[in-house]
Amino acid sequence: MKLYQFSSQQKLPISIDEAWKFLTDANNLKLLTPPELEMKVQYGTERGMYPGQLIEYTVKPLPLYRTNWVTHITQVKDREYFVDEQMYGPYATWHHKHFISEIPGGTLMEDLIHYRLPLGFIGKLGAPFVKKQLDEIFRFRESALIKHFGEYKENTNTLSNLQETQKHEILN
Repeated sequence: MKLYQFSSQQKLPISIDEAWKFLTDANNLKLLTPPELEMKVQYGTERGMYPGQLIEYTVKPLPLYRTNWVTHITQVKDREYFVDEQMYGPYATWHHKHFISEIPGGTLMEDLIHYRLPLGFIGKLGAPFVKKQLDEIFRFRESALIKHFGEYKENTNTLSNLQETQKHEILN
């Protein structure tokens, strides 16, 4: 079975503390998921995120096909990253790393997903559809986060000052 990779980045105009609080609350998954997937969190949101946490939800990845999806939070480093892995769900393998880091004027959010598709050769035929669906999901998420927090604006003064400082350090 082939291992596929998907990655995404988004800058948010919020503090790293606010980003961490929002992104580690599984109750916010519904806000970040396209409505046609009909995501419903079933279990696992009673406490904040922690290693060993199990989160169960239902999702409708295809018309007329609803499935349970259970993810296991395997790693958490406060205000830096967390990792979820599918225990049961629509993929043969799902390993999702969520990173956040502080940037001037906000937070950089990065996602790295490795996944395998089920059903062997038949699943491989569906790979372009799955890639397209992931692109659409993350475009929806980007739009939802902009609606929720506003759009990140590059601070050209800060960027210019940083470049001048770096140039000065190199020349001296």
